[in-house]
Amino acid sequence: MSLFRRIADETAAESPLWRAALLPEGERLEEPVFSPLLQDQPLVIGLETIYEGYLLHYGRSRLFAPDDGDVAILLGDALLAHGLVRVAATGLLGAVTDLAELLSLCAQARADGLPGDGPAWAATSALLGRDGLAEARAALRNEGDPQPLETLARKAAGDTAVDAALAAHDRHAVV
Repeated sequence: MSLFRRIADETAAESPLWRAALLPEGERLEEPVFSPLLQDQPLVIGLETIYEGYLLHYGRSRLFAPDDGDVAILLGDALLAHGLVRVAATGLLGAVTDLAELLSLCAQARADGLPGDGPAWAATSALLGRDGLAEARAALRNEGDPQPLETLARKAAGDTAVDAALAAHDRHAVV
């Protein structure tokens, strides 16, 4: 079973609301965005689940199309929580902290109307659970500058992988 089918099926089994929001199989887009930047493969399903929740809040979901905005927010919250549980289950608690910081940072940037969520996702994914993000996060949070995050991502994962992740993010996220 594919990663995306697993996310879709497990989520749909949890609630009739989530099941009703699930796109038909032929309309789902099984496109990994930031998980190719990960160093630690057991984190992939957690990261993609969290990103899917993020897209329900701030973009176009790859797997779901709720008819109601309130359902989209609730489903997004559920996916964020499920993803964090999956990451916590790996025992890599630093990764949980990094993802919580990421979600907070992106919510602030979105609320302030600032760009930078793509580089924040890329850097966090590339360095998940490995430290080294604090100063770059502060640059986005305090100065609205995403460049230090993007630089970290490129150093850790390479230009080609980061370019692909950011391009995929741009296709899904609503700016």
